[in-house]
Amino acid sequence: MTTDDEALARAAAGGDRDAFAALLARHYDRLFAFAFRLIGQRAEAEDLTQDICLALPAKLASFRGEARFTTWLYRVAVNAAHDRRRRVASHAKAADGWGDWEIARRAADAETQEAVGWLEQAMSRLKPDLRETAVLILAEELTQAEAARVLGISEGTVAWRMSEVKKALRALAEEER
Repeated sequence: MTTDDEALARAAAGGDRDAFAALLARHYDRLFAFAFRLIGQRAEAEDLTQDICLALPAKLASFRGEARFTTWLYRVAVNAAHDRRRRVASHAKAADGWGDWEIARRAADAETQEAVGWLEQAMSRLKPDLRETAVLILAEELTQAEAARVLGISEGTVAWRMSEVKKALRALAEEER
């Protein structure tokens, strides 16, 4: 004599593992076929079916027996499919624009690297005294007074050297155009 689904569901809700196994054995294929029809992709339907089966022991506590077990199981499956679609949409929305942002970030990094490369190359073409002054002012962010003390020259000479650095860099940039 076979036990009806509703009695198995009540027993499984009470912790009867054999009753739960019997319900799964009876309904797994039907549940998978239903999930496949809901989603339309085999791999996604397999994942959804597994998710439902994993959640089923906890959900069985809400089975009241007012409808047939299969009707209740279909409702659980529909809700799980809705939840899955919402999760996918939420992840897609969160990821939307991320690819564009990453592309823009990489482009900006490439531009920065190109500019740094150009500047390093241009700085190597400066006379050593101009390069030393530019490094102290631009890279080390020293004031002209601090750079003058480091180099042992006057502030006026530092200002003149920086003016010469700017002229030289502009000239190099013009050459490359």
